[in-house]
Amino acid sequence: MSVLQRKDRQQEKSLELTPGAYSAFAAYLKDSSGISLGDSKQYLVKNRLSTVLRDSEYNALTDLVDALGRGTAPASVQAAILDVMTTNETFWFRDKSHFEILKSRVFGKLGSSIKIWSAACSSGQEPYSISLYFEEYLREQMARSHQNVQILATDISEKIVTDARAAIYGNMSLSRGMPEDLKERYFKQYRDDWKLDSSLTSRVRFQQFNLLKSFDSLGRFDIIFIRNVLIYFPDEIKRTVLERMVRVLNPGGYLFLSSTESLPPGFDLLEPVRDVSGRFYQLKAR
Repeated sequence: MSVLQRKDRQQEKSLELTPGAYSAFAAYLKDSSGISLGDSKQYLVKNRLSTVLRDSEYNALTDLVDALGRGTAPASVQAAILDVMTTNETFWFRDKSHFEILKSRVFGKLGSSIKIWSAACSSGQEPYSISLYFEEYLREQMARSHQNVQILATDISEKIVTDARAAIYGNMSLSRGMPEDLKERYFKQYRDDWKLDSSLTSRVRFQQFNLLKSFDSLGRFDIIFIRNVLIYFPDEIKRTVLERMVRVLNPGGYLFLSSTESLPPGFDLLEPVRDVSGRFYQLKAR
């Protein structure tokens, strides 16, 4: 299909989103991903769903939303909707103090085999940043033979997980937080882009995963990163996700939220730990 034909096809499809259809889509998105849209995101929804509608069998947004509500939309369409509706804003060493805390206060307190979960990992910068900081920790401690890290990186978007697994980043991505000396040390030129060294990528296993599902299959962890994710969830889902995460933390395990997030009121299963460079949480003794 030519670009002109695609444009004509798009123009034939109705982008009207009635209040009822918007409410129905908001309910579907909350049930399927936990994301709460609120009452004023009609323009965002229309803009993002237009690309899904264009490539689908449906002739109108209302038809697409109706199929979602009835459970008849193809799995490929549902996956495409999650891809366009989830936020993938990220950069290297976001909230850098957390990585400094890992290196200065956390890694040394854990055993020889450290298991970490990077939840909602987006395009991979967070889990790869953790792996890189662990490598720097080993260099400083001269402890290469004594400790190892296994990082599970999950995201609801299959597409973003596939892209992250490749560990290939452009200059624009690397300009967002990656120091030049670390770029030279851990990246190699790959055509017009840069590929992360296998010594860092080998520690990271990517998996598509929905935080609304059971965590039982994931195993247990010493450290969990769940940053800039819970802000999109309503309070009841936020609390449920945190309770499930507590259950898969090993005794004395650590949890990191973003610097702008905090635990829900009355959530007392984790103990705040304050550091001069930031705050994180540790599982309370039971």
